[in-house]
Amino acid sequence: MNARIVDIETVDLRFPTSRELDGSDAMNPAPDYSAAYVVLHTDHPEVPEAHGFTFTCGRGNELVVAAIRVVAERARGMAVQEIADDLGGFARHLAADSQLRWLGPDKGVLHLATAAVVNAGWDLAGRLAGKPVWKLLADMPPEAIVDLVDWRYLRDELSPGAALDLLKRAEPGRAEREAELLHRGYPAYTTSAGWLGYDDAKLRRLCEQAVADGWDSIKLKVGADLADDQRRCAIAREVIGPDRKLMIDANQTLGVDEAINWHRGLAEYDIHWFEEPTSPDDVLGHAAIQRAIGPTRVATGEHGQNAVLFKQFLQAGALGICQLDACRLAGVNEAVAVLLLSAARGVPVCPHAGGVGLCELVQHLSIFDYIAVSGSLENRMVEYVDHLHEHFLDPVRVREAHYLPPQRPGYSAEIHRESLRRFSFPDGAEWA
Repeated sequence: MNARIVDIETVDLRFPTSRELDGSDAMNPAPDYSAAYVVLHTDHPEVPEAHGFTFTCGRGNELVVAAIRVVAERARGMAVQEIADDLGGFARHLAADSQLRWLGPDKGVLHLATAAVVNAGWDLAGRLAGKPVWKLLADMPPEAIVDLVDWRYLRDELSPGAALDLLKRAEPGRAEREAELLHRGYPAYTTSAGWLGYDDAKLRRLCEQAVADGWDSIKLKVGADLADDQRRCAIAREVIGPDRKLMIDANQTLGVDEAINWHRGLAEYDIHWFEEPTSPDDVLGHAAIQRAIGPTRVATGEHGQNAVLFKQFLQAGALGICQLDACRLAGVNEAVAVLLLSAARGVPVCPHAGGVGLCELVQHLSIFDYIAVSGSLENRMVEYVDHLHEHFLDPVRVREAHYLPPQRPGYSAEIHRESLRRFSFPDGAEWA
């Protein structure tokens, strides 16, 4: 069989989360969670399509959709089995257009678009293999995992040989760790109680509900007004008690000195980590903040646009928690690179998942990380938000504050056709 990619479909998909201020933070006070969505259509009789997307907050989503059309054209006509057999080569092929790279390279709208198409390629490979992507990755020999990564700009920090040694050291315990996750799940924390636009009564009610539901780690959005944040953190700490973890997230809004002072004003509430305290590109600024606020950890990475930036953060000691994003990076391959870089430095990875479909994707990456890369759950947990999962064919399953490993083949990226029709912008019924 010589099945190929025969057509590309894109959808500008937007959900009106701004109506209830779900997802609101200091940088994005009224987001409409959105997905620039792509379907790779094939002539394979058993796997006729594969799905991928990248995440935005509404306006501008059309730019990413347009970029996806450009990037995905490089996949048209490619043999389905060749993609699945060489996922590293597939990612490198998509990024290899020299004229498009002038618009990047490895950043901005085109990088987001590349993520959507690469993620669709992994969905395709998982479907062909009859495995969820986490299992597809975890079953790969170390040599195949190393080959997924573009090492050009990373060798000064981590060589392919050193990465191979790291993976081989983790290989003996893979089966036991997989069995553990299938039984218990992967640890999670919730952001659903702490959106910045919620009033105090709603914050209190949702924190109480989170405690009742078994969550022992809760994150609040901060960064608009320090006095408000002190009041909100006091409410949260009162409700959750002294033993549960409380994290804060300023979503990039503060300057370096301002962030240090902000933490000083909230330190009495026992802050476990301070997320995105300043510009996501300011490596040295984050390093200064980390030195000033320890033992509280700096957490950042959801706007980390490529593996090179993560390399510099790690080299500078600028983050204590790595928060890679499955769609900001150029899909699974670049996420694997960051997992390897972080494991080599002993920095825990707690992926960003505060957006439509991000929970569905990053669970695969963290499960793979534990089974085959870091081999550790210490200080590791995946973000969880409780909205929009109903639109997915393979939604996340959370039990007792743990993600249960998905079992459906693919990358858990497929959205129901009815949701695609209803929430497509600007002509879907929800918007028309």
